Order: sequence, then C-alpha cells, then structure tokens
Amino acid sequence: MEPVHIIGAGLAGSEAAWQVARAGVPVILHEMRPAKGTFAHKTGDCAEMVCSNSFRSDDDVMNAVGQLHWEMRAAGGLIMAMADRHKLPAGGALAVDRDAFSAAVTQALQADPLIQIVPGEIADLPRDGNWIVATGPLTSDALAQAIRAATGTDSLAFFDAIAPIVHAETIDMSVAWEQSRYDKGETEAERRAYINCPMTREQYEAFIDALLAADKTEFHEGETAGYFDGCLPIEVMAERGRETLRHGPMKPVGLTNAHDPAEKPHAVVQLRRDNALGTLYNMVGFQTKMKYGAQTRVFRMIPGLENASFARLGGIHRNSFLNSPTLLDDRMRLRQRPNLRFAGQVTGVEGYVESAAMGLLAGRMAAAQAQGRDLPPPAPTTAMGALVSHITGGAEAKTFQPMNVNFGLFPPLDEARSGRKGRKDRYPAYTQRAKDDFAAWLAAQ
Repeated sequence: MEPVHIIGAGLAGSEAAWQVARAGVPVILHEMRPAKGTFAHKTGDCAEMVCSNSFRSDDDVMNAVGQLHWEMRAAGGLIMAMADRHKLPAGGALAVDRDAFSAAVTQALQADPLIQIVPGEIADLPRDGNWIVATGPLTSDALAQAIRAATGTDSLAFFDAIAPIVHAETIDMSVAWEQSRYDKGETEAERRAYINCPMTREQYEAFIDALLAADKTEFHEGETAGYFDGCLPIEVMAERGRETLRHGPMKPVGLTNAHDPAEKPHAVVQLRRDNALGTLYNMVGFQTKMKYGAQTRVFRMIPGLENASFARLGGIHRNSFLNSPTLLDDRMRLRQRPNLRFAGQVTGVEGYVESAAMGLLAGRMAAAQAQGRDLPPPAPTTAMGALVSHITGGAEAKTFQPMNVNFGLFPPLDEARSGRKGRKDRYPAYTQRAKDDFAAWLAAQ
C-alpha cells in the first residue's frame, strides 16, 4: 500500500499521522525542525506549543470548543489523549505541561511501526502521491512560494502574537493571589489555577500610557497588520480605547482580592500555570509586539510583577493561511491539485484544537483514499463539520479570516429559542445534536 506523506509535525500533522496509522496505512511524516527552525519553535519535538499552553474550555455541554474536545476524544485523537495525560489545573479550561505534552506526542509517533519520521525541509509540492500539507502559520519561505505558485494567488496573512511567561518564584504573592474567575472548577487546585495581579484606577491609567508609548516591533516592507481579533496584541487593544483591556483580558469581574476583599480592583492581570511543576506562569491575553526592553519595563509596572523574571518574552510573527473557500473542496483537497490535502492553521482555522481537528479529518480522509474509499466530512451540525463547512465554502471568500470554532458556525436549531436568554437551553441542544451526529459519522466508517 502506498504511504500517506505528511509535511509538518505540528499539532495538525501529528494528529493526521496518528489517524492514518490507526487506519492501518503507512505514514511518512516530514519535519524540517530541528535542522531548520523557526523563531517561535524551541525544539524539534512534534506538536510543540508555541503561543500558549491552553486548549481553552473543556465544557462539552455549553461550549463549542469543549464539544470539539469531545469529538476528538471520541475519534481516538492523539492530541487530546496526550493533553489529558499531561493536564494542569486551569479552572474550566484544559491546560497542559507543554514540554511533557509534546515529548509524549513525539514518543507515541516514534513508537508506531507504521509511522516513519523523516527530517528535512520539503521545498516544493509533489505532483503525485497522497499528501497532506500541515505546515502551519510558519510555513518555510520556499514551500510558501510553492503554495502561492500552485494556488495562483497570494496567500492571506495576519499577525499572531506570543504572550510572555514569568518565573513563578518572582511573583510577589503578598500583592497577587490565587483564584480562578468566579471560583470556577471542581477541585481546589482548579479554583486556584490563576494568579491575579490587581490594579487601581491610577495604576491602570499609568500602565495604558506606558503601553501606548512603548517601542514596538516594526513590520517588514510589504506586510500589513491584519490582526486576528481573537489574538490581538495588548497594545493594539489599548489603541482601540483606554477601557478596552479592562473589558478584555484585564477585566476584574468574578475575582475578589484575597488580601483586601472589600477593595474592588479596577483591573486585574491574570497569569495561568504553564507547567506541571508550577514554576512558570503565562500572562493570559498578553500577546504583544513591544520590543523586549519595553516589555520588561512595562510589565514590571504591574503590581506583583515589579521584580518579575521572564522565562520568555512576547513576540510577533506573520501567520499565513489559504483562502480556503476558493481553493479547497470539502475533502480538504486543493481543487487544482487533488493529490494535496491541507490541514491545520494554514487552512484558516484558529487555535490549537481547531488545527489538530483539521489534521484528524485530513488524516482519516487520506487513509480512506489510500484504501480506495471516499470519506465525507462529518455533518455541519458537529463541531468538526461546522469548521470544515466554514473554511471550504461556508465563509465569504472576499472577507475570509481565521476562525475559532463557535456556535455561530452551527446550523440553527428550530426548537431552541433565539437570543441571549435562550443560551441555557440552546447550547446544550447544539452539543447534544453534535454528539449524536458525530457518533453516527464514526459508526458509518
């Protein structure tokens, strides 16, 4: 049997390889790291997480992301299995020890006799064979040029930013306190999964002034700042209005200062545990394009972080993706070159889970093709099906932008009430319908 070739061993490529091998089809997984790295990656491990350690909400009843988690688990996904194995307390979210997680994914792929990991860069798109391109937002320049040549159009791009990581021992806990928003979580560890740094009005205003005045990374010639709204740099949010951050990542609602319960903070900076040892904390929502010196100076204005030591400062990078509604069919194949499937963030989905889910589907579809079968996508009433439907035709091509999974992508429910007041009934109806339809899709295989 001819193998399936996969370019890129990120979350999407790793999940695709796992799914192909589970179907009994051999896989050749091509990865250019560590021989050729990127500015954001630090290792040569598969499924390295570079922006955050969170897979977001794990609520599969009231949240579309949680429903996507459920579907990936139901499909025997490697990414979710390793995330569950290496999870950290994070309230209602699924956060992982990122180093242990990527090492476990790498070990699982290396141990599979049907998977061969081949180092080295693929600089061109093959014209025959069964290939999945899962190179992500940091596709190498050579391959990106080959993709542009094959699609006949320039790929779209936005800028994605990386949040800083702080050494926990350098956080002043006489000022900060541990609490998840609204004390969310089933265990004490989950209810104390975040470190909170409070600000008065005066401190917040001074912070905004410093943020707006700080030196920023300059864009290269020809680049435009088409940010994805779900991952805006904090200074871009501040430029949209002085109160924007206070109603976004710095919102104080659902939090009570353990050191002074009667004093309501004007704003709060949250840090989320980033590793199993609890020695590193990620500044939640603090993606930034400030220069390194400015970051250290501005972030040390935050109460509790005056003496913070940073394990990693923030960064910014160009994030390229296809105009998938015009280029891909519903089997995720390039219409002009159907031997090529695309998966992951390069298709215009946003987020770790969404990227891995597209890898899962591409892997199953490629394996089916290798076995002489055709596998349709799940129904659009499922989280995976809704995403595939969106990127391969449901979105408006002229305004196509990266998209997280959300209930707005699901077909409406006739029996559920519309409007905000109907969410309590509507969201569980969405997820129950999705579970039923996804289970039926799996059973049909």
